[in-house]
Formats: sequence, structure tokens, C-alpha cells
Amino acid sequence: MTHFLVTLGCCLALLINAFGQSVPPEYSVLVKKADSLYTLKDYKKSAGLYSSAFKSNAWKGFPNDRYNAACSWAMANNLDSAFFNLERIAYRSHYSNYDHIIYDNDLQGLRLDKRWQPLIEKIKENKKEEEAHFNKPLVAMLDSVYDGDQLLRLQSRTLEAKYGRNSKEMSDLWTTIRYKDSINLIKVKAILDKEGWLGADVVGNKGASTLFLVIQHADLKTQLNYLPIMREATKNGKAAPSSLALLEDRVLMGQGQKQIYGSQIGQTDKGEYYVFPIIDPDDIDQRRATMGLGNIADYAKKWNIVWNLENYKKQLPNLEKEMEKIRH
Repeated sequence: MTHFLVTLGCCLALLINAFGQSVPPEYSVLVKKADSLYTLKDYKKSAGLYSSAFKSNAWKGFPNDRYNAACSWAMANNLDSAFFNLERIAYRSHYSNYDHIIYDNDLQGLRLDKRWQPLIEKIKENKKEEEAHFNKPLVAMLDSVYDGDQLLRLQSRTLEAKYGRNSKEMSDLWTTIRYKDSINLIKVKAILDKEGWLGADVVGNKGASTLFLVIQHADLKTQLNYLPIMREATKNGKAAPSSLALLEDRVLMGQGQKQIYGSQIGQTDKGEYYVFPIIDPDDIDQRRATMGLGNIADYAKKWNIVWNLENYKKQLPNLEKEMEKIRH
């Protein structure tokens, strides 16, 4: 994955602070088209659309959009524009993901240019400044928890494809996952109960994401206990609104209620995915936008679900029955 995505909550905060006003609707439309063209390897047109997006917003843009624009410009062999975008986020937005940029294959063509090393040194400096106030022991512990959490869940996809979702191999893996989750929860609860909800300024983006992931994977009682704390953390910029949306939905689902943001996906016995029942599906995209989530159609597509609002509303009674079966 060569495009870089920063944590949405942090990115939104950067954007609001930098822009001081709302972003015009055409900005996100143009960025979405640019991303699609990048995927299709039409790098020059992709880069041009990123520029159009920045122009629509008084030449201001999300740091991750600037980074992705640089990738497209680099792949289109326009080194000047690639460096312009990278230097902008390095010097103005304090971009600090040194570990990502030095291995990004999209930027291979920039590395022999005389501008590359000063850029990398600036990013390394940003990283050092950013991490100066980190709680290093907690960062190391949470990073380890995150890696273990995600590694096991990624393995489940491989095993399901090979042996089937109801196989002994899958059952054994999920027994291991649940055990690991219980150990991780003990570690994270100890942090939250002592330190409160820590933000990326203390434990880094990965560490902050780990706190959410572990609570998201916990039992309903634990989720309900820490949900108010995460709500407050989101207000204070210590947790991403998008992560809060997922936890809100997960808790509602656990209580047998419809979800608000459409983040929770179910799977039929035949292996087909579907979106669990949603409150007022007509306004789902507006609600998702307030939490920094993309539109429901694009989200559903990741699960091979073709989103059709009218069809979904017709299917709701059956989906509600499916949810009731799962609860019992």
C-alpha cells in the first residue's frame, strides 16, 4: 500500500486548524476521483484532480491527500510537483511518518534527486519532535498488542478461504483470538483506569488506535463502561470520531438495537455479507460524514455489498430477524 492514510481524527483536527472553515463539497468529490484514477494507474490525471481539489479549497488540503498527490505526481514522473506536495506537508503540517516514506515504492524516482535527503531529514526531525513526549514503555506495549490483535484476525481470512468459516481450524483460531483478547483487555483496562484515555500525543497514532480496538473487541459490559470515556476523549481530540462511531454501533448492536452509522457488517450462512439494520437509513451518509466516515456505498463495496437504499429498506424486516437470531 503506497498511499498513506493518517488517523482520521488527527487529520481532521489538522485540517480544521489549518483551514478555519468548512471544506467545500467538491473537494472530497475530486479527491475520491483522484484516488480511483490512481488505482487505475492513470497517475497524471489522478495528480491533476488532486490539484483541482486543493484549488477548490483555496489551495489547502488534508496532509494525507497532499501525500497521495505526491505519489501520483512521482509516478507520472513530475518530480517538481511531487516534491512541492511533500515539502508542504513536511514543513507546514509536520508530517512525521519517516518509516513509511523511506520504503514507499511510489517515491522511488525521487530518491536520487538532491531535494530528497533534506526532505527526509526534516521528516526525521518532525518524528523526533513528535515522539519527544511519548510514553515510550506504553507505546511499545500498545504497539505489541496492536500487532498481535491484527495478525490473528488477518490469519482468519486465510483460514476461512482454505477451510471454510465453520471448520475446526477456524474454531481453534477464534478460541486463540478470544484468549488473546482477554489478555489484551487486562493490559488496556489497567492503562485506562490509571491514565484515562490517552491520545496520539502520548502513545502515538498506533497506540491510540490500540485502545479503541481492544475495547471494541471486548464484551458489552466493558464497552458500556468505557463508551462515555471515549466520547469525552473524542471531544478532547484524544480519540478519532470515526472510531467512536464504530464503538457506538457495536454497543447498540450488542443491545439488540439498530446501528447509527452502518459500520457493523453481518454474514449469512452462505458467506454473503450484509449491513446490519440501520436507524433512518435515508440520512446515513449525513451521519457518517459528521464522524469523518465515507459514504455507505463505498464502505459496503469493501464487503462486496452493492448498496441500494430502496432495496435495503425493503430488506430491513428480514435483517432485523437475522439480528434477533444472532442475539439468541
